This record gives sequence, structure tokens and C-alpha cells, in this order.
Amino acid sequence: MAFLGHEWPAFTNLLLLLVGFAVLANQFERSAIPDAMPRLLPDNWTGGLVLLAMVFVLSIFLDNIAAAIIGGVVAKHVYRGRVSTGYLAGIVAASNAGGAGSVIGDTTTTMMWIHGVSPLAVLDAFVASGVAFAVFGPLVSQQQHRHCPISKDISASAPNINWSRGIIVLILLAAIFSVNLAGNAFFPGVLDAVPLLGAGLWIAILLTALWRQPDWSVVPGSVKGAIFLVSLVATASMMPVERLPAASWQTALGLGFLSAVFDNIPLTALALRQGGYDWGIVAFAVGFGGSMVWFGSSAGVALSNLYPEARSVAAWLRLGWSIALAYVGGFFALLLSRGWHPT
Repeated sequence: MAFLGHEWPAFTNLLLLLVGFAVLANQFERSAIPDAMPRLLPDNWTGGLVLLAMVFVLSIFLDNIAAAIIGGVVAKHVYRGRVSTGYLAGIVAASNAGGAGSVIGDTTTTMMWIHGVSPLAVLDAFVASGVAFAVFGPLVSQQQHRHCPISKDISASAPNINWSRGIIVLILLAAIFSVNLAGNAFFPGVLDAVPLLGAGLWIAILLTALWRQPDWSVVPGSVKGAIFLVSLVATASMMPVERLPAASWQTALGLGFLSAVFDNIPLTALALRQGGYDWGIVAFAVGFGGSMVWFGSSAGVALSNLYPEARSVAAWLRLGWSIALAYVGGFFALLLSRGWHPT
């Protein structure tokens, strides 16, 4: 319980973000921008690949939860609600891949930055992320195309875009980005001690609601789901992972598989206390590795709030098998091309 007490800001932050992103998703849906996406995306399997690439790029600059939620909302519209679990795993993997090389794109890389790891060291993770994306992206996109292709017919009847709600979505995303960047650049450690990200998002939500109110009816249901999911993450964080083996590339590889079933935040904290790792490799391992199971990362937990059917571990592993293949391929591509350089 002592560890849980120490981690309360992270859990409170996750709770506020999960509920806040439900409101953000509602504003995004009501903007009608997702309805316009079919006319912008190719109508073959490459349309799904382009959408995953958008999620990848978004997560470099935003928290990976926000990128996954936006990708999930767009997918719901372009595929008429028929999104396969394999493609949902691809959305989570794309958000985690983009965030792995950015110190503002993932909680684990932000922790490394706070503890003195250079942002340039974390950039190496993009080598692995790029290879991983090249592996899983086409596979899950083709799988989704077979499940339900993008339909160009619905774009003709799409409603006009509500630009005011679109601007609100940008304001909410800018609020998250600004708090994350300012907190780490000017007040190191504050984001670990106080749930500023979640609080900043909710301040922006309440202020923009004076302009265009969201549908507040989404909040009660999302609160219930968020409490359950945060409890799941908290339980994982209390598992008896007391110490790690000696720092090596083999241990880093194992951290990726371990982060699929344990919360990657305490695993990252353990690695930082231990030291002696190549942080670019670890950033990819703990960031992308959690994509292999839906509750292995905050992005997967958040997306399952929109798609409850994604909470089947069996379906995630069976249909998202390419994520594990991509993890191994990306890891060794980085190791062989850049080597192991512990700091």
C-alpha cells in the first residue's frame, strides 16, 4: 500500500485523463470531422495504414492516450463502427510507437527526462518504432480492410463540419501539450508529484464548455469505466516485481514482454533506479511492449473505454499477433544498427 500511496498522483492523473478524453472524444465526434475522413483517406487497405500513421505522428507531440483516442474515434466513423480488435491493437501500437521516441509523448519517456536522461538518447527509439510500424501497420490494415473496408458512399451524406467544436478539440490538445512541456522543461518533478496533466485538461474542458457544451451524459459511464481501469493498473503496479536482473540488452528485451502484463511505469522506475541501460532501447521496450496486451499501456486502457470488446485478451493476442512480431523486429533492428550503449 505504501507504493500505491507514492503513486497516487499517477493514478489520479490517469483517472482525470480517461474521463477528460471521453469528453474530448465527444466534442470531436460532434464536430463532424470524423464523418469527413472517408473522403480524405484512400478507400483501400492503405486508408487504414494512413490513419495509423496519423496516430503515430500525433503521439510524438501529444500524450499517447490522446493520439489513441482520436484514432479510435476516427476509425469508428470511417469503418461504420465495425473496427476489428486487431486494428484496435494497431491503433494502440501506433500511439505507443510514436510516443517511444519523444520525451513528451509517453509517461515512461517523460520519467526518463525528469531523471536526467537526454531527449537525444530517447530519439534512438524511433529506429525501432519505424521498423515495428512497417511490420504491424500493413498487416493490421489489411486485416481491417477484409473485416470492413472504408466506404466512400457515406462521405456524400456527411454533415457540415462544426468548426467551433473542432477548434475546441485543438484547444484541449494544446492544453495537454503545454502543461506537459512546461511542467517538464521548467518544473522538473512536479508532474510526478501533482496530477497537473489531468487538472489542466479539465480546466480547459470547463472553460471551453462556456462556448460549446459537450454532451455531459458521457461522463457518468466513463467515470465507472475509468475507475475500473485505473484499479486494474494499480493492481498491476503492486505486483511483487522487487528487482530486475543485471542491466543488459536481454533484460531490456524482457522488460518489453513484462510491460505487456505489468504496468510499465513502476518497471521504468525500477530501471532508472538500477541504471546502466541504453535508454533508447528501454524507451522502445517499455513503451511499445505494452501494446501486446490491451491493459499493458494507458493508451490501450483508454481505447478499451471506447471499445469494450477490446478487453478480451484472447482476441487481442489472436488478432493482434503482429504486434509481438513487430516488437521483436523493431528491438533487434535498433540493437543491431545502433548497438548497446548504456549510460
